[in-house]
Amino acid sequence: MDVVRADVLDRLERFYDAVPRDVALAEEHGALVLFVRDGAGWPFYARPRADATEPPTLADVTAVRARQRELGLPEAFEWVHEVTPDLLAVARSAGLSVLEAPLMVLEPDRLPDPATLSDVPVRVLDPGDPGFAADVALRRAVAAVGFSHGGTGRGDAGPAERDAAVSRLDVAALEEEAVRIADGRRISVLAETSEGALASGMAMRVDDVAEIAGVATLPAARRRGLGAAVTATLAHRLRAAGTDLIFLSAGSEEIARVYLRVGFRRVGTACIAEPTAVIG
Repeated sequence: MDVVRADVLDRLERFYDAVPRDVALAEEHGALVLFVRDGAGWPFYARPRADATEPPTLADVTAVRARQRELGLPEAFEWVHEVTPDLLAVARSAGLSVLEAPLMVLEPDRLPDPATLSDVPVRVLDPGDPGFAADVALRRAVAAVGFSHGGTGRGDAGPAERDAAVSRLDVAALEEEAVRIADGRRISVLAETSEGALASGMAMRVDDVAEIAGVATLPAARRRGLGAAVTATLAHRLRAAGTDLIFLSAGSEEIARVYLRVGFRRVGTACIAEPTAVIG
């Protein structure tokens, strides 16, 4: 592994470890750490300990899964394959299904103007706006519909399905979003037309490293460059805020091609593991 790539992966490891720590308790189980959210909100994952000297074992994975079940949490694990290569076989031997997602970083000099990618304007959410709570609920609803219909192909699900997916946010979740946006740790955006929000996305930032995540487009609005425009808008805002390293994980090779248009290149593989679905 070349020195530049090794440095990038090391910075990503520090980011993955840092993101949950201000809102979650860290429980160590052998070479793994399980982040348990302190309060309401989206549950976190287990991942390799940053200071572990040995790779995670089957016993470590089994212990974490038992703890996750005890707490009523998803049995979720995340790691970078190039950093912890032995965990892939261990996770599969434990009965987990592993998504191997392209891990990509931005080459800033290849970042295009969002306006060249789509004619739909992208708006950055502002906690000071009266409609902020509704905007956050819409962002989540677009993501829910988009991710429930995977891939990049067009489909029937559109504004009606989005509106049906809108749910009221609890006060704590809304306050967390507002605080994180206000202090620069999060950016949220919506791509909108007269039909309302058609695509959404967000970014999480720790110091000079940020991850773009949750980029989703309603199936009925796909193939219009919305995902690329959302990603480029987030990247431009992050760069303007002084973010040096911007990365993301693509859900598939097909989706990764969208991000290539925005100036991202692959540097590794992000592994996301969960129990294998039982059919029948």
